Amino acid sequence: MNDQRATVVPGKATPRGRFPHVKRAGDFLFVSGTSSRRPDNSIAGASADTMGTTTLDIREQTRVVIENIRDILACEKATLADIVEISTFLVDMNDFGGYNAVYAQYFDETGPARTTVAVHQLPHPHLRIEIKAVAYAPQARGQR
Repeated sequence: MNDQRATVVPGKATPRGRFPHVKRAGDFLFVSGTSSRRPDNSIAGASADTMGTTTLDIREQTRVVIENIRDILACEKATLADIVEISTFLVDMNDFGGYNAVYAQYFDETGPARTTVAVHQLPHPHLRIEIKAVAYAPQARGQR
């Protein structure tokens, strides 16, 4: 029995490369770096006014990223509660407070281990955050 499978989740933004949204390896799920990009390639939490001034909202982007991860896990019958580790990449550590406030709406001290690092840039200039996750979700549970 092959206990590995890779899935590109229908209804989510298509990966910008040849990789899946999620890879199952036995009882573990590895969620690829996820952003607030929508299926139509627009970016939640990014807007421009009539003068062309761009506003990038770390709180909205964080909320959408976590909800995208929630939806990706659901395709494997897993939930946010199954996440054991999260790695977050912020373009600017000045966004840490807003990110942390939204994160706390989904997770607390009983949640996943977490690492947050600053990166030079992400694949689109309007993206302020990307998160990857590892979840423990026994396959037998999903077969019930």
